Amino acid sequence: MKIESIRLKNFKSFKDAELLDLPTFCVIVGANGTGKSTIFSVFGFLRDAMTSNINAALARLGGSRGFSEVRSRNSMGPIEIELKFRAKPDSPLITYFLQINEKHGKALVEREILKYRRGSSGQPWHFLDFSRGRGTAVTNELDSVTDVKDLNREEQILKSPDILAIKGLAQFERFPAVMALGNLIENWHVSDFHISKARPEQEAGYAEHLSREGENLSLVIEYLYNHERTRFEKIISLLKMRVPGISHVESKTTEEGRVLLKFQDGTFEDPFLARYVSDGTIKMLAYLTLLYDPIPYPLLCVEEPENQLYPKLLRELAEEFRAYANRGGQVFVSTHSPDFLNAARLDEVFWLVKKDGYTQICRAKDDEQLAAYMAEGDQMGYLWDQGFLEGADPR
Repeated sequence: MKIESIRLKNFKSFKDAELLDLPTFCVIVGANGTGKSTIFSVFGFLRDAMTSNINAALARLGGSRGFSEVRSRNSMGPIEIELKFRAKPDSPLITYFLQINEKHGKALVEREILKYRRGSSGQPWHFLDFSRGRGTAVTNELDSVTDVKDLNREEQILKSPDILAIKGLAQFERFPAVMALGNLIENWHVSDFHISKARPEQEAGYAEHLSREGENLSLVIEYLYNHERTRFEKIISLLKMRVPGISHVESKTTEEGRVLLKFQDGTFEDPFLARYVSDGTIKMLAYLTLLYDPIPYPLLCVEEPENQLYPKLLRELAEEFRAYANRGGQVFVSTHSPDFLNAARLDEVFWLVKKDGYTQICRAKDDEQLAAYMAEGDQMGYLWDQGFLEGADPR
């Protein structure tokens, strides 16, 4: 699963902006308030809308004012989100378009389309087309259809005009394009790791995947040790390379039924608890645990991974993110660190700039001067620090 582009119109600070030709590892930089977190919030909004409805999702994102707060300031048109993605590397490019409007103080789905082109030319086939709770969906097994005239379109009426049509159809195998989109939306992951949440002892339980804030780190370590020993050993070996002195990490359950992390320093005989190790050690362990998850997320978003980490570790961490993306999970990272950005390639970097109150998206590979400097051996973080990413001051 790979997102090729994201277009936003009247969505918070994005009056009309587009992220084009997205790589599997995408690094986004920009000054505070330019909209880095907003890009990530698009997927959270879609997931909330699939779980409930458009109005509930808008309220969660924009508070009590919902639609009015999420729509770009001084805008009168509808909110629009468009994703272009491929379910597999060799599959057709699929376009999902969502247009949200307001009527009598409530939001509704003005238009929802899922379409893709079977060949390199011709008009795309509309697989799903709904407006205000009514529309059609194709029910054929699409691999067997060669002519658009042979598509079987089934009319559907939704329970409410603020419900996404993909919400119900994503459950059926005969709608593979909708299933692929539903899988992306339901299984994307934002890592907002809090060291303070990972340090305390946890109630005994079971967890296979690291949570958003990382409070279940000790439980995941315990799971990996018991069920994914090879991955566990890989994580520990990488941690030992990056944190001098750490020779082992284990998860222990106390007599009171609490789970705690214990670290072994090769210099000392007795292990010590997580609350005594550095912030950087805990955070590096958490990121390695996330990045070596046995089942990669189709989309992983991480905000400012550089916090609490020694600058020299950031290049290696960036390489780990890229390797994760190459294994099948697309990665978006926002950063304020030139050290982290130094590990990024020209085609992986986008920067955000506020102009006349709205956010514009710049793509590094479109800047001839940046491309020339990078071709001569310069590094993106140094160029950013020197002001070559106009409008995206790292300080």
